[in-house]
Amino acid sequence: MRNLKIEETTNKVGEKYRSFLHEEAENTHWRHGGPPIYDIVNKLFEEGRTKIWEKGSLEETVQNAIKSWEMELSHKIRIQDFKTINPEKFKLIVNGREGLSAEETLKVGSYNALLKSTLPEEYKYYKAEEETFESSHEVFRSAFPRGFAWEVISVHSGPPVITYKFRHWGYFEGPFKGHAPTGELVDFYGMGILKVDEQLRAEDVEIFYDPADLISKLIKGPLILEQQNVDVQSSPANKGSCPFNKQA
Repeated sequence: MRNLKIEETTNKVGEKYRSFLHEEAENTHWRHGGPPIYDIVNKLFEEGRTKIWEKGSLEETVQNAIKSWEMELSHKIRIQDFKTINPEKFKLIVNGREGLSAEETLKVGSYNALLKSTLPEEYKYYKAEEETFESSHEVFRSAFPRGFAWEVISVHSGPPVITYKFRHWGYFEGPFKGHAPTGELVDFYGMGILKVDEQLRAEDVEIFYDPADLISKLIKGPLILEQQNVDVQSSPANKGSCPFNKQA
């Protein structure tokens, strides 16, 4: 899933957690005109992470590799500009569903790929099939104005088949699908299996997690229109009372 807030698109040297952000940037077709800046979500990540991995460790390598892949998926618009995947073999498989190719994943975007559901319509609070790449990202940019951070919790095996546990989190400080923000920390955990080639490019990415861990926390707040109606109905003007005549 996307873990950033775009601030501007000018080059910035020295991104700490993502490769291929500025290498050959002049030849890359960026979705928003240039490479993104990750200062805000990096701050959230550094303040909220539960693990600090030793530089060069397997855990740090896996964490940064997946952040780099997510960056390319969210901000590069041509598969030929990707350096983190093997485009001929790449598949994204979520919770055992049918895998998406590189082009299919790029078309729908990470949120729609991760949140597609087979639940009955009345239980779908996020309908991936009705969202575009851009609209899906806007939904979560709105809900998490400080970004949506991601970390590796543990790594259980190294390449070529990497298995790991992850945590995703942010502060619900903006509206989500008509629901008012609660300001609360929203996080969830999952497992991943990442198969890589000799160049450490991703071939298969399998992700397992419970989407309800995320969505249930984003619909806790009241519906905004309903809350506005309650506020209007309970205002002193509508109660016929003087707002200055209050008892302690």
